[in-house]
Amino acid sequence: MAKYDPNHKVWPQLLKKIEEEGTLHFSLIDPDLTFQTLRFIGKIIKYSTEAGTDAILVGGSTIADQFAVERVVGRIKENTDVPVIIFPGNINAFAKKADAVFFMSLLNSRNLYWIIQSHMIGAPQLRLWNMEAISMAYLIIEPGGTAGYIGDVNHIPRNKPKIASAYALAAQYIGFKAVYFEAGSGVDKTVPVDFVKSTSNFIDIPLFVGGGINDEKEAVKFTRAGAAAIVQGTYLEKKVIKDKGAALKRIIRGIKAAAREKL
Repeated sequence: MAKYDPNHKVWPQLLKKIEEEGTLHFSLIDPDLTFQTLRFIGKIIKYSTEAGTDAILVGGSTIADQFAVERVVGRIKENTDVPVIIFPGNINAFAKKADAVFFMSLLNSRNLYWIIQSHMIGAPQLRLWNMEAISMAYLIIEPGGTAGYIGDVNHIPRNKPKIASAYALAAQYIGFKAVYFEAGSGVDKTVPVDFVKSTSNFIDIPLFVGGGINDEKEAVKFTRAGAAAIVQGTYLEKKVIKDKGAALKRIIRGIKAAAREKL
């Protein structure tokens, strides 16, 4: 695929890349500057970009400082030429310098705030910025981690893939452009692979997967199951700087190789 063009919409370019390559890799950066520095984030982005990540997502479950998000996005764009997409934990997680935002609805939350009310509050700001909003259904599977706690989630049981698939199909019928499955950030259990396999065969929109994916074997497993993108966040914070992205490069190469087998 040609280099990302910042003068055109992000989503059509990502869809084209999914069609051409099968599965993408997204690097997720938590903008909470209380536990990391801009220099640390800059290094993560440098090594992630060199390893071949396809987009940078910016967001966390507990950040409450829009100024910090703006600073982080600014630093990221200094260190990469791939699209920077907001992955918002709340309405104060937007940044004008970003290329787009995943406009996510946490469908299995018990609280309407996370399903639609926060979106109603934040949407006018995105309109004023002329920000590209990419609608995405967000579903949290057990154990859920911080995201599940903050989002007041009715977790999808790990032995009930049909529930996840039904949610995803409903999201497609409503009009969401993509679905995201997560087991929670930093958790010791990934989304069950059979959830991804059954759902990717059941819907016609891209299915993204994240949470606890820490090595090439796991990433390839989800690629072969039908994931359109693999999302890694905590892994980057813990490992990428230590080996200057060497292991991440192997993970992304593994994803791309496995994806070519499906095409």
